[in-house]
Amino acid sequence: MDLVRRNTDYALRAMVYLAKHDSDGLVSAREVSQKGDIPYQLACKLLQKLHNAKLVESCMGPKGGFRLSRTLSKIHLLEIIEAIQGKVKLSRCLLGEDVCPHQKSCNVRKKLAELEKTINNYLSSVTLEKIVKQKKSKIKGQNTKGRKK
Repeated sequence: MDLVRRNTDYALRAMVYLAKHDSDGLVSAREVSQKGDIPYQLACKLLQKLHNAKLVESCMGPKGGFRLSRTLSKIHLLEIIEAIQGKVKLSRCLLGEDVCPHQKSCNVRKKLAELEKTINNYLSSVTLEKIVKQKKSKIKGQNTKGRKK
């Protein structure tokens, strides 16, 4: 089971790329595709979904492109995931009461519901800012490894 599907992974890469180039202005879908190693047509579709979810803004024209619609600290991982693949659900039994007749007495369902809530809380606590800063600090740490003082 993949909690985060391939298209969502691509969308996350696209958002991180836009975050790193936010101060540069607009970024073309082609650049996002090339730098994120995302098939171009798929990058266009994902950017459109992110735009519909109001996570990115787009401008048309020869100098057009995409940029984040909010600051990095206001965009959460859960929003990006939900924009591409919908609500994060661990099991069909958590979708609604009409799915399973044993919902009210099922101990497994209760534990799955707790786990789902924990996952969603965690994903909503992680911002794009945290992801970008973490990546930058890892890169800085790599630059100093192996150097002689």
